[in-house]
Amino acid sequence: MKEFFAKHGIWILLVAVIVTVTMAGLSAFGTGVAAPLQNAAGIVTAPFRAGIGAVTGWIDDRIRFADDYDALKEENKALKEENARLEAELRQAQDDRTENQYLREVLNLRPQERGLQLETAMVVDHTSSNWTRTLTLNKGSSMGLAPKDCVITAEGDLVGVVSEVGTNWATVLTVVDTDFEIGAKIFRSGEAAIAAGSFNLMPDGMLRLDYIADGTTLLNGDLIITSGLGGYYPPDLVIGTVEEVVVDDSGVTDYALLTPAVDYDELTEVFVVTDFTVVD
Repeated sequence: MKEFFAKHGIWILLVAVIVTVTMAGLSAFGTGVAAPLQNAAGIVTAPFRAGIGAVTGWIDDRIRFADDYDALKEENKALKEENARLEAELRQAQDDRTENQYLREVLNLRPQERGLQLETAMVVDHTSSNWTRTLTLNKGSSMGLAPKDCVITAEGDLVGVVSEVGTNWATVLTVVDTDFEIGAKIFRSGEAAIAAGSFNLMPDGMLRLDYIADGTTLLNGDLIITSGLGGYYPPDLVIGTVEEVVVDDSGVTDYALLTPAVDYDELTEVFVVTDFTVVD
């Protein structure tokens, strides 16, 4: 071996120098060829770089997913709120339509014949004494109620008239109250009269029919309705029926006793006529 290096050593050294200079030159001129150590390091670290890239990509995907999820949650919440609002409006429309149909059926209120604007109210108190018979409602001026508004039942029977209103309450004089008075007529004949409460009759839950024209024939059971004369009250609301006809000494009809169409003790819901128009 010594003889080999002694004989060829100079050439081996020369080759090593040439290779070293060549690689250094390639590296200096940026040929893109990695140095052996750099290449070895790259080979060793390549799997780690790939793993780090995969993890980084997964994290980016999760962040984007979270952002998209939050956006979808907000959109879903907004859609739910809008859906709830629309459902509430639909339910209200259905309730209004049902109530309107109910009123038309039970009151037979055909728009071309009678235009009544009604406000539903609940009876919250009954007041009965020797001098008054009133009801208290849970609606008032905030809902359009005003003094002298007629109050009726679902069947179209006259309960009385509003005497006093507050913001969210109203007092109703019933037809048997001593202060009640309204224009009336006999349904069978169309003769005009006045229906009024009476101090003597109120304890018995009755009222009078006065100012009956001479020659008017009244029969027990005759239906008495509102006349609507003067336009203060709507016509054709049922007041009650004739219970007894009272005549004077000459045999002429003096007045009649009326039984109201309404059972006040059973009233829980009424309808206030806030406005009306009569179509001929």
